Amino acid sequence: MKALIHLCLVAAGAYGVLVGLVYFKQDGLIYLPLSTLVTTPAEHGMDYEDVYLTTDDGVRLHGWFVPAPEPRGVLLFFHGNAGNISHRMASIRIFRELGLSVFIIDYRGYGQSEGRPSEAGLRRDARAAWAWLRETREIPAREIVVFGRSLGAAVAVDLASEHPPGALILESAFTSAADLGAEVYPWLPVGRLLRHRHEVIESLPQVRVPTLIAHSRQDEIVSFDHARRLMDVAHDGAVLLEMEAGHNDGFLRTGQRYVRGLGDFLEEHVFGELP
Repeated sequence: MKALIHLCLVAAGAYGVLVGLVYFKQDGLIYLPLSTLVTTPAEHGMDYEDVYLTTDDGVRLHGWFVPAPEPRGVLLFFHGNAGNISHRMASIRIFRELGLSVFIIDYRGYGQSEGRPSEAGLRRDARAAWAWLRETREIPAREIVVFGRSLGAAVAVDLASEHPPGALILESAFTSAADLGAEVYPWLPVGRLLRHRHEVIESLPQVRVPTLIAHSRQDEIVSFDHARRLMDVAHDGAVLLEMEAGHNDGFLRTGQRYVRGLGDFLEEHVFGELP
């Protein structure tokens, strides 16, 4: 009996240490930035402009503005939790060929941007990017499509709920960081541990613009159930675009069906509404 009690105490202590590590190290589990840019749009045959902007709390961010040959609007691109803007070249090319100039930024702590990432910080970064398009480039809100992939979807929804764009596209989005964490770590009290909430499902009902949600049924990181639940609370008429393959390559593996789905959505809800 003493040995059993001792074993239980050791197990409880080990579990407590693990919970403490997860709580204090969660930034490194959620945000996985890389500082080195591995390529540029120019190396892929695309003109671009280096953009530097400063957030309202004084953090200097870096991004690229990649003009389309015959632009019909602008895509404000928020990427996922790993890497940096240089790892999104395939997506930039797709949207550019659909007629959208692309403005993509690195969040604080990513790429050449200063600072350290946080939920509040990413919100400030998104607002600074929106302000640059609206005030510096003087682009009307109706001509801006806000796009977010994975973690970027949380950033995109938060921004769109405050500053309505012409349309919103969410790809491989989760309902909330707590919901996703509970699926990945079912043996941890994730809801109590998380400091970074990213409550997409709470913010999305406030977005009253045309919305497309793209998700793969085979997504091994964010299950398709997240897309179903987001569709339930999204603006009436929201479009679901089913992709194929995994979380990180679904848009590529789906191929032309993905491109046509985006194109049809843009033609109906963005390009068709512009003068």
